[in-house]
Amino acid sequence: MVEQSEPRADTVRYDRRNSRIIVDLTNGCTFAFPPRLAQGLETASDDELDAVEILGAGYGLHWEALDVDLSVPGLLAGL
Repeated sequence: MVEQSEPRADTVRYDRRNSRIIVDLTNGCTFAFPPRLAQGLETASDDELDAVEILGAGYGLHWEALDVDLSVPGLLAGL
């Protein structure tokens, strides 16, 4: 089934210890990235990075206080 293999976020969290955003995908995969590599997150505080939400049925990540939206497929493609 195609839906199960599409890159959509199931859960997202900020790992303060390792300074990584960790995204668990609905297809069972997990990926992580350092916030300093994502536009809009480069100078964010730990508290700001903690406040991440999943949008659009798992296709986007959103930080309200930072006014930042990132697409999950774009992150996986390295954009």
